[in-house]
Amino acid sequence: MSIGVHTTRLTEPLVTGWESMYRLIRQVGLLPFFENPIPGFSLEEHTDAEHWFTDESLGPWDWKIDCLQTGDIVYGKYLWGGKAAFSTPSVYRELMNYRRSLPKYAPSAQLQPILDFLAENGAISITEVRRLMGVKKSAADAMMTRLQMGTRVVTGDITRVYRGSDLHYNGWQRSSFCAPDDLYDDMRSSRSPQDSYAWLCDLVRRVAGDVPDKVLLKLLG
Repeated sequence: MSIGVHTTRLTEPLVTGWESMYRLIRQVGLLPFFENPIPGFSLEEHTDAEHWFTDESLGPWDWKIDCLQTGDIVYGKYLWGGKAAFSTPSVYRELMNYRRSLPKYAPSAQLQPILDFLAENGAISITEVRRLMGVKKSAADAMMTRLQMGTRVVTGDITRVYRGSDLHYNGWQRSSFCAPDDLYDDMRSSRSPQDSYAWLCDLVRRVAGDVPDKVLLKLLG
């Protein structure tokens, strides 16, 4: 799928439920989950305080599931060196085009078994990564973050986990990971990698204001 982006300057809290969260991500195109070095450029800062992980509401932590399951939101740990973020596929396509041109993000031989598993099975969970690689959860998480930063994998799906005799849900979730090339259509950019980077910088500045070059490099590089 190819999703158009209509950017907007973020000025005030806008998010009160999953639908408004979805509309905001679609409108800005690229949005970190949590507060970061760019003032105002996060979902956290534009979520009504009464809905931000309170005793009464799991807020965006839960709403992200509904957003992801629409099929046109990309979620994963791919900004700020491995922090959670949302984007539209058309914006992620440009990030993927840029990141995959960088030697530092080329998949290592150590991580190739994960990519081979994905190619054969279509998705992989952290439990499967641990079993495949023979590592503990912290190491498996680090491996998947590395692949997410390299734009080789994104979150494919998230399911809610219901526990106890009353099957209550308190925010525990189970995720799977997929290759973005398989999950979304039309992921080849017509731009050069450097033009994709410039395009992304322009998008962030239209949303967040005059962000310095060095901060953009930390965000996107």
